[in-house]
Amino acid sequence: MINLIIHLALFLIFPPFLLGVINKTKALFAGRKGAPFFQTYYDIFKLLRKGMVISSTTTWIFGAAPLITLSAVLTAGTLMPLGSSPALFSFTGDFLLFAYLFGLARFFTTTAALDTGSAFEGMGASREVTFAALTEPALFFAFLVLVKLSGSLTLTGMLSSNFDSLIYPGSTAPLVMVSIGLFIVFLTENSRIPVDDPNTHLELTMIHEVMILDHSGPLLGIIEYASSLKLFLLGSILLNIIIPAYTHSLWLNWFIFTMAMIGLSVIVGILESSIARLKMPRVPSLLIAAVLLCGSAFILLLR
Repeated sequence: MINLIIHLALFLIFPPFLLGVINKTKALFAGRKGAPFFQTYYDIFKLLRKGMVISSTTTWIFGAAPLITLSAVLTAGTLMPLGSSPALFSFTGDFLLFAYLFGLARFFTTTAALDTGSAFEGMGASREVTFAALTEPALFFAFLVLVKLSGSLTLTGMLSSNFDSLIYPGSTAPLVMVSIGLFIVFLTENSRIPVDDPNTHLELTMIHEVMILDHSGPLLGIIEYASSLKLFLLGSILLNIIIPAYTHSLWLNWFIFTMAMIGLSVIVGILESSIARLKMPRVPSLLIAAVLLCGSAFILLLR
């Protein structure tokens, strides 16, 4: 019961803190004090209390999209094991539903952007869908590698504490390649540098942020919260591969997982402080590299 409470609390409350860690790390590297770690919580609560301005040219899709996106991400979260804790729901082939719930969220986010009739938002939607077409193969190849190694068709079987069974001769190289590929997918899906810049205000270079320019008030707050959940869930996949085994202590396992998630956020902050954003035509090359890494890892296992 305690494990379940911690699982739910960590999934529902912790994700916005990770964005605070990333922003704090970037501020420290820039020589600034930066916003508090809990600034994202303040921003979301402030947005939820505000009114909304909705264009008269939009339809019901514009208002429903953030709610559908949040519902899809929350549902995906119930399928994801966290650390040594199994998923809330698990069934054969749940990783397919997990991937396509993110696809559903993306579909409604891009549709809402197109619904505004704005050329800028349409441009962002086009870029989002183009890059997603390259990240999905990498994600599915990574799942195939984990299915091959674990012999399980569930996310819990592939990523839970039983993951230590994956450690056998010949698995190291494929897992390293999959980890690098998934890290690229993680950065892309969460609109981070070098693919996207969540803090940019240049419409011509934005991807995710340009799609939500017309959202305000509670709808924008829901979008920000859903984005933090997505960061948390995709980071969990990566950490469950990097940390294949846990201890027999419940509290120590949760401590390890939480610290690892914070460490991943610090790495993202350092990366965004150290490198520049790629030129837009070069982004597909990076994503194709992720596909090749994950695909090659799967081929290695078929030898």
